[in-house]
Amino acid sequence: MGDKLLENKVLKTIEKYNMINNGEKVVVAVSGGPDSICLLNILNNIKDKLNIKIVVAHVNHSLREEANEETEYVKNFCKKLNIECYIKKVDILEISKKKKIGTEEAGRKERYNFFDEVFSKTKSDRIATAHNLNDNAETVLMNIIRGSGLSGLKGIEKVRDYKYIRPLIEISRKEIEEYCKENKLEPKYDKSNKENIYTRNKIRNILIPLLEKEFNPNIVKSISKLSELAKLDNEYFNNIIKSEYNRIKLEENNNEIILNLKEFNKLNNVIKSRLIIYTITRIFGSSQGIEKIHIDDIIKLCGNNIGNKYLIPNKKIKIYVKKGKVFFIKQV
Repeated sequence: MGDKLLENKVLKTIEKYNMINNGEKVVVAVSGGPDSICLLNILNNIKDKLNIKIVVAHVNHSLREEANEETEYVKNFCKKLNIECYIKKVDILEISKKKKIGTEEAGRKERYNFFDEVFSKTKSDRIATAHNLNDNAETVLMNIIRGSGLSGLKGIEKVRDYKYIRPLIEISRKEIEEYCKENKLEPKYDKSNKENIYTRNKIRNILIPLLEKEFNPNIVKSISKLSELAKLDNEYFNNIIKSEYNRIKLEENNNEIILNLKEFNKLNNVIKSRLIIYTITRIFGSSQGIEKIHIDDIIKLCGNNIGNKYLIPNKKIKIYVKKGKVFFIKQV
């Protein structure tokens, strides 16, 4: 695909999902790999059409020998395009040991913390990351393998929290690599992407090529269609959940939410399940650690309504039923 064609495709994605408004400032997350270099080059080429300003944020994870080389490459690339570049060097191995989390998770947290930091410092309006069509398909397959519900099928959100945007989300990895070649961008390739240690790499290097070869050469696009449909269904359900929540909510503060038990029990189980997730997310900002078994137990608890029964699905939250009310309480 020619340069202009790909740039126009990205422009259409930005317009279609209202990713950037006229005159905004965008922090572009750049690792130095093909995806992020392609994103930076395209945004730089269409910045006048969009009337936007760009700054770059780059994190050196200190995990691989090539890391410093990649940082220098990003620095020089930005210099050539006359783009302001913010760089942070972190020891991910050290951080992951300290926080007792995997290097992948630690890296992600450090990156997003730094992107937010640059976002505030530069008074920007958006943060652009280079997630593409293949990344989305990998995420959907990973969620299916982990046993996710419908929400996991929607994959990577094109716009998240009105802040994080994915302008390459409708572009395939093949198109990105061709664009880099045609424009002689010479991005840095992360060799660890070829190592089949992480689930995502196994999906990328083993599962998707197998599905393409044996079942459907357009599997990545098919999964993208599925995630689009799942997103629409999800939005529909979310609207219903919000209105049901407001209808049966009795009290809400930072540490506690109380729902009307009688009204909750009248709801369909599909709505009950989603309402439980929604309520827990309102208290904690996420429903991490709450699984289907916990949701089923909460529904059962509310249905029995005998005495002051309670559940503690994880250390953070206590749920109990008393005098026609369901209490969701944050454990301090």
